[in-house]
Amino acid sequence: MRRALITGIGSFTGPYIARELSLSGFEVYGLSQDLCEIENAQILVGNILEPDSLDEVIRRARPHVVIHLAAVTYVPHGDVSEIYQTNVVGTRYMLAALSRQDTIPEKVLLASSANVYGNAEAESLQEATEFAPENDYAVSKVAMEYMAKTWSSCLPISVVRPFNYTGVGQTSKFLIPKIVTHFKQKSTDIELGNIDVVRDFSDVRFVANAYKQLVEKAQPGEAYNICSGKGHSLQQIIETMNEIAGYKTSVSVNPEFVRKNEVKKLVGSNKKLLQLCPSLKRIPIRDTLEWMYSDLK
Repeated sequence: MRRALITGIGSFTGPYIARELSLSGFEVYGLSQDLCEIENAQILVGNILEPDSLDEVIRRARPHVVIHLAAVTYVPHGDVSEIYQTNVVGTRYMLAALSRQDTIPEKVLLASSANVYGNAEAESLQEATEFAPENDYAVSKVAMEYMAKTWSSCLPISVVRPFNYTGVGQTSKFLIPKIVTHFKQKSTDIELGNIDVVRDFSDVRFVANAYKQLVEKAQPGEAYNICSGKGHSLQQIIETMNEIAGYKTSVSVNPEFVRKNEVKKLVGSNKKLLQLCPSLKRIPIRDTLEWMYSDLK
């Protein structure tokens, strides 16, 4: 049986990918800083910032494929040092550890981010679009991608750039869960930051399926957008939730929630992804919102 290692498996996305890989016949191992229970996966405790710990985890997992999710993923994360240490240095330690193994993995997928594109002047962002990062999180992902290129001669590395995605299990510090939770609580008003932004929202189940297919099909040295190819404004999200919940809420802007150097529009092209993985089916954002709304108690 082929073995897969997911770093950062305790993240929002990790359990969904573990399920997809398990259903495809993989024996799934997950790297986590803390002992936890994830269905369909064997948990190995370790830290990507501790090389000895990484060596032991990889030795035990002996992975044929690696999906590297471990990262600081919250854009307004307050500790800048932790962002760069985890996203760049931690990834570097992980690649070094993989290169030291007797058997090199067949595929290494590194999770970057659509935030690397920033406020690029393009209607639909393609993988070749020039980087224009607007915050430390985005800069850390750009740096990670460039650093990973130095390992391309000894590791089969592909990069994935997910755009915004959501679903059941994402914490309410992120935008869509925050909005859905407000509606579930029957709140008559909600405070948001920049309400004029447009985002390309996907369902986490679509994203997990894309990872599963890219594990088999991604080409070393290539990058792939994971996105729906369709943008939605926050006003559209609110209006859809008005319909789902059966009442209207009022929206006000809280200046404390307004991000400096906000990316106004982030909509991607999924042409390259769908050419490689034509069976991928986009899940409409309304279906995702209904799923999240019905799951909340």
